[in-house]
Amino acid sequence: MTMVFRPLIAATLAMATLSAPAMAQRDPAYQAARQSGQVGEKPDGYLGFVATPSESLRTMVEDLNLRRRAVYSERARTTDSTVEQMAFTAGCNLISQTVAGEKYMSPDGRWLTRTAAAPLRDPRCL
Repeated sequence: MTMVFRPLIAATLAMATLSAPAMAQRDPAYQAARQSGQVGEKPDGYLGFVATPSESLRTMVEDLNLRRRAVYSERARTTDSTVEQMAFTAGCNLISQTVAGEKYMSPDGRWLTRTAAAPLRDPRCL
């Protein structure tokens, strides 16, 4: 793990949940897309499409990703880090928070389905 990410990850573990995006993600349409495997968490802290999305799903996910970026930007500003560092840390946490049956992207770019086992995450994740 690089020395840059270790303190950042440690400092932000307490902020594992995303306040504004988390509220938006309670939307039943988002939950249905997540549970059906249409969307999944990516290591970069954003949602991705597992398959070609409908226009409404694309719009919803783009909105959620914009909200996430706003949260990452604010946290980066207040912690003297970069948006990319905050997004990476969030990606580590969000992938760990997936539950069995949900999709997530492995470090090598494959979409995997979470099992009862721990997800495959970037080795820099704590």
